[in-house]
Amino acid sequence: MYARSTTIDGRPEFLEKGIAYVRDRVMPAISGMDGYVGTSMLADRMSGRCIITTSWEDAEALRCSAPGVRGMRARATDILQGPAQIEEWQIAVVHRRRPTGDGACTRVLRTKGDAGGTDRMLDAFRLGMLPRIEQLPGFCSVSLMADRPSGRCAIAVTYADRSAMDRAQEEALVIRQQFTRKMVLAVTGAHAFDLVVAHLRAPETV
Repeated sequence: MYARSTTIDGRPEFLEKGIAYVRDRVMPAISGMDGYVGTSMLADRMSGRCIITTSWEDAEALRCSAPGVRGMRARATDILQGPAQIEEWQIAVVHRRRPTGDGACTRVLRTKGDAGGTDRMLDAFRLGMLPRIEQLPGFCSVSLMADRPSGRCAIAVTYADRSAMDRAQEEALVIRQQFTRKMVLAVTGAHAFDLVVAHLRAPETV
């Protein structure tokens, strides 16, 4: 499974219009593309930053979809009034414990490590991190997306609501620090979002 994420640093006052555009225009338009699996959107209503992610069956479907989504991405940046950063990933880990509902929140951690150590890192994440993350208050799901050539990863942990995410923060930080230290990973970003579109639909890998 593969994914394309578009991070837009938009303006907060245009965020709801951007969310509506993704739900009402983008998702119906791309749902018929070959190899399309699903879409998610994360939004920070305070800063205006959002991440729109689409999932695809394989690398070929990801590649072939690029021309078809280019215009919609341009329109989204126009609506949100901010620049876009595009990244492509392999979806390496997906684990769900319970479905998400209204009010779900996601904390995204970005890391960078030795590209040659990606397989070792993924094994350590599955065996050592997942059982601990699953015990965090209000845990719903976790995904890990990797860019093997660069050694970059994005880990997204979703909670039932903001209160649960806040309660889990201290323990989650300890888990994160222990894992990144053991795997010699640099943390390049950490950000909390509302989960405003939850239809990524990548299959469970654990």
